[in-house]
Amino acid sequence: MAQKGPHVREIDHSSSISQRVNLLAPQAPKWPLDKPIIELKRVWKRFGQQEVIRGLDLEIWPGVTTVIAGESGSGKSVLLKMMNGLVLPDEGEVILFGKNLAKITETQRTELRKRCTMVFQNYALIDSMTVQQNIGFPLVQNTSMELNEINVLVEELLVLLELPGTSELLPSSLSGGMKKRVALARAVISNPELVLFDEPTTGLDPVMIEFVDTLIAKTQKNYGITSVMISHDMASNRRLADHLAILSQGKIADQGSFEEILKSAIPAVRRFMQSAVTERMQRTQGVYLPSSDSPQHRQGDHSSYVARLIEVRKSFGDREILKGITLDVPLNKILVIIGGSGSGKSVLVKHIIGLLQPSAGRVEVFGREITQGQRDDVREIQKEIGVLFQGAALFDSMSVSDNIAFPLLEGRRMSPKAVRPLVDEIAKKMSVHHLLDKWPDAISNGEKKRVALARALITRPKIMIYDEPTTGQDPIMMRKVDDMIVEAATLFEMTSIVISHDMGSTFRIADEIAMIYHGELIAHGTAEEVKHSQDPRVQGFIFAGDQTVPTV
Repeated sequence: MAQKGPHVREIDHSSSISQRVNLLAPQAPKWPLDKPIIELKRVWKRFGQQEVIRGLDLEIWPGVTTVIAGESGSGKSVLLKMMNGLVLPDEGEVILFGKNLAKITETQRTELRKRCTMVFQNYALIDSMTVQQNIGFPLVQNTSMELNEINVLVEELLVLLELPGTSELLPSSLSGGMKKRVALARAVISNPELVLFDEPTTGLDPVMIEFVDTLIAKTQKNYGITSVMISHDMASNRRLADHLAILSQGKIADQGSFEEILKSAIPAVRRFMQSAVTERMQRTQGVYLPSSDSPQHRQGDHSSYVARLIEVRKSFGDREILKGITLDVPLNKILVIIGGSGSGKSVLVKHIIGLLQPSAGRVEVFGREITQGQRDDVREIQKEIGVLFQGAALFDSMSVSDNIAFPLLEGRRMSPKAVRPLVDEIAKKMSVHHLLDKWPDAISNGEKKRVALARALITRPKIMIYDEPTTGQDPIMMRKVDDMIVEAATLFEMTSIVISHDMGSTFRIADEIAMIYHGELIAHGTAEEVKHSQDPRVQGFIFAGDQTVPTV
């Protein structure tokens, strides 16, 4: 008998759900618990001259949740795609359900994938289909089941994932957390033995991350699923991982339980985990303490402001999103706006940019009211505002260098010769100088985010707005982006407005914090003032996910 792997998660075998056979591969016998469900042996993968995976060995054991973590660009997504044969190795073996994926046909690989589903980072829902149709899609397309049978299974999952009454909704009407759950339901409706998760909580606020984590664990237990996850969120990793593997320089540098990896003696792993752990603030007797290496905040007159919102209200139809918000944006400071998904953060910021007009109230930017401003006046103000949206939105037809230069070359504002040194300067600051000759499809998601930030900063705006700038970044790169935001605000004497879900990042960089709760401003002040707020809504939000902090 083969040696058993890591601890197997307890499965509710009494559940009728867990006993249901794989509906896409009903003849396939259940994989035994004493053999790895995936084996990677001395695997190499190259793209051109770049070696992404370099002699990697890893085993995935049944009934276990294995989390793979590592820096952006380390090859995690490539590794995940190799596990189900979407990418084949150049050397070595990837064995799924006992079959060497490189030595079987694509038809045979497709059959194996029926036992192994994937939850993508961007949900991959079909916009024209309802929630019910999205979840049932794999069974409609690949089985002869009656539609009413499929819908019964869909409703069962909607109850399990706390989405009752959403069957007829379209994806456009769902929040990010709801979309994640719909994607999870679609992945498990066929009762697969293995689910691969690509950043399942990216873009969610701390409260929703914990909620989705709980539902993922609940689904895994009820369905008896083996899981492999790529994740940057170390609070999630600590909650969900039975086994944690750290990918570094194309190999698994270390693996074990979360607590074992925290104590790793391997330098690259220690550096990664130390950065990851301090992504959450330390909590001592109910008080958060900022990281000891928090950047020094800039000095200045707190009474000065660059923008003001006075009793701003915004409604879409019968739904009131902003409910009388009054807020001053401090001059040459970093204001971080926090709050749950759907609380109104992005709507508020769009009023400052002039993309939205309030239903009531007033907005002033640079001392000029833009609430009733002429379109030309608003455009002039917008020229002084830089925006980095959550999606990188790079031009695929342009090199990284040309992407960064684009704002200065557009409309022939500057000559290519004059722009080049500015591109070099900002690329060095953002640690993307080595990517300048590459194309967007050849760099990682984390690298795309840094390139997009460099492009936004090259115009040296008076106000820089960041929409979730650290989303999808590994902990080490989060700190680099945080440092870049602080450095940019200082060097360019620039006001920064940051929309953020990450509390570690928020308390590291913020001069002031504003918290929005269901359209109301419930906290505003310095990081220290907000940290000690007595409002339970504030405390509940900023304390969410603090399990990441080790107790040893």
